[in-house]
Amino acid sequence: MVSRLRLGPLPSAVPCARQHAKVILKEWNLANVADDAEMIVSELATNALKATWSLTDAKPIVLHLLADHGCLTIQVWDALPVAPDPQPHAIDAETGRGLMLVDTLSDEWGSYRTLAGKAVYFTLAFQPGLAGSGERGPRGVQAWGL
Repeated sequence: MVSRLRLGPLPSAVPCARQHAKVILKEWNLANVADDAEMIVSELATNALKATWSLTDAKPIVLHLLADHGCLTIQVWDALPVAPDPQPHAIDAETGRGLMLVDTLSDEWGSYRTLAGKAVYFTLAFQPGLAGSGERGPRGVQAWGL
């Protein structure tokens, strides 16, 4: 099962991405992973939106969901080709915990460059005992060529 949503570089993109993931996962009967997926989508969409705002020509962000063989893969694409770089942060810092949250909640996460930016992805197993493979690209998903 596949779903793709293109979002304008607006503050409303983050709640729209989160709501889209929630509705699609419910339709796909994957409510058991929906809470974690929504939280991670929110973090990655926020990062993508901030990356897009740093460009002089703001491009849309793209949310891509794929459920196949007991594994949910979600990607968020933006036009900035720079990979995410988790940084240490103070315990009382108001920002900087997003990628730590992604790492904690997902089975696997990473990023890869595309022709016109990057995609950051994560996987969640929805069958017991199935986790990410450790590959540096999402399993079974082609680069979008954006």
